[in-house]
Amino acid sequence: MHHQQPDFLDNLNQEFKNGRRWLERSVVLAYAAAAGLCVVVFTLMAEHAFGLFERIFHWQGGWAVLLWTPAVTALAVWATRRWAPGAAGSGIPQVMVALEPGLDASQRSRFVSLWLSFSKMVLASAGFAAGLSIGREGPSVQVAAGVMHHARRWFGPHSGITGHGLLVAGGAAGIAAAFNAPLAGVVFAFEELSRKLESRSSGLLIAGIVLAGLMGVSAFGNLSYFGRIQVPRLTWDALLPGLCVTLVCGGLGGLFAKLMAASLTAAPERLNRWRARFPVRFAALGALVVAIIGLVTGGATFGAGSEAVKHMLEGQADMPAFYVTLKFAATWLSAWVGIPGGIFAPSLSIGAGVGHNVAALMGHDIAPALIAMGMAAFLAAVTQAPITAFIIVMEMVDGHSMVLSLMASAMLASLVSRMVARPLYETLALYMLSTLPPAAAPPIAEPVPEPAPADATTDTSSPHGEPEVSAEPTKPSSAP
Repeated sequence: MHHQQPDFLDNLNQEFKNGRRWLERSVVLAYAAAAGLCVVVFTLMAEHAFGLFERIFHWQGGWAVLLWTPAVTALAVWATRRWAPGAAGSGIPQVMVALEPGLDASQRSRFVSLWLSFSKMVLASAGFAAGLSIGREGPSVQVAAGVMHHARRWFGPHSGITGHGLLVAGGAAGIAAAFNAPLAGVVFAFEELSRKLESRSSGLLIAGIVLAGLMGVSAFGNLSYFGRIQVPRLTWDALLPGLCVTLVCGGLGGLFAKLMAASLTAAPERLNRWRARFPVRFAALGALVVAIIGLVTGGATFGAGSEAVKHMLEGQADMPAFYVTLKFAATWLSAWVGIPGGIFAPSLSIGAGVGHNVAALMGHDIAPALIAMGMAAFLAAVTQAPITAFIIVMEMVDGHSMVLSLMASAMLASLVSRMVARPLYETLALYMLSTLPPAAAPPIAEPVPEPAPADATTDTSSPHGEPEVSAEPTKPSSAP
C-alpha cells in the first residue's frame, strides 16, 4: 500500500470535485490581492504626504517646519489616541499579539481590523506629512494583516484555513508588497511572525504572499528598491572595514532596541510619566526636536531616509559626519511620540550611514559594499531577525553577489545585539498583552517569573515586572 504511485487522473478528479476547497482558495487569493493593493495605495499616500512636507520645507528657508511638524504630529497623535489607539507604533508587535491563541475576537480586534488598517494608512501618512523619521514597512504589515484577517469570516471551523495562518500571510504580504521583495515576505513570516506554519495551507498562503508582492511589482515596476549596486570583487582587505561596520551596527542597533523598549513600555522614568499625563504636548515637543535636527542636517534626517541611502550608494552623498547620531535620535523620538510609523527604513539609513562613515575612513573603493553590509547589520541588530534583514537588503540592492557577506554581517550584528537588548518586537508585544484589561488578559504561553508578588494579581504577562506597568493598562482601554 505504501509503495503505490499517485494516480494523476484520480487526484485531478478529487481536486476539481471539491468545490468548497476551490472557493476557499479563491477567497484567500482575492484577499491577498486586496492586501497588496492596500499597501500600494498606502505607499502612494505616504509618498504624496512626504512630497507635501518637502514643499513646506523648501519654502522660505525651511523655518516653517518648526511650526508645521509639531502641529501635524500633535493632531495625528490626538486622532490616534481618540479613534485608533491600536494603530500607534510600528504595527509588527500588534500582529504578533493578534497571533496569541488565547485572545478572543474582541481582544484581537484591538490590534488588527479593517478599521485599524484604514486608520494606519491615514495616520502614518500624516506622520510623513509632518516629516518625522518613520518608515512605512512596519505599518504595511499591520495594514495587510488587517485585510487578510477579515477573510476569516468566510471559513468554517473545519476549514484548512485558520485565522492564525491568515494573519501570518497578511503580515508577510505587507513586507513583500512594501519592499517589492516577495522572498523577504515569506522568510519574515517564518522568522518573525510564526515559528510554525500550518502544513495544510502553507502552499496557498505563500501563494497569497507572492500575489501581494506582485501587486507592488505591477504598480511600481520590477525594480529593486535602491537600484543595482556596483560592487568590486571583495578581497581580504575588505575584512577589517566590514568587521568594523558589523560590530558598530550590532552595538548601536542593540542600544537602539533597548532605548525603544524602555521608551515604549512605560518604564518608570520621569519623561515617560509626563508622556502618559500629557501625550499630545509630549508629541508636539518631540516633533519640535525632530524638526530642529532636520534643519541642522539640511533636511537629511526627515522622512524614511531612502533618498539619503540612494545618494550614498551612488557615491553622491554629502552627509554630515554626525548624520548617524542625528538620524538615530530623530528616529527614536519619532517612535516615542506615539505616532503610527515603522523603523525598518530609518534603520536601513542609519546602517547605511555607518557603512558610509567607515568607507570614508578606511577606503572608498568598496563603499557600496560597506553601505549594504551596514544596512543589513543594523536592521538585523534592531529586529534580531537576521535572515529577514539580509534577504531584504539583498533584494533591495540587487546584491546577489554579496549574499555571503550580507549574511555574515546580519548574523554577527544580531548576535552582538542579543548581548545588549531583548528582542524589540517581542518585548513590545508582551507589553501590549499586559495592557489588556486584567480580567480578560489571556495567559501567555511562556511563564514569566519576574513580577513581584504584589503585581501578580493585576498583571501576569508583563515582561519586566515594573510597578508602572500594572498601573498602565487603564490607558489604552480608556483612550477610545
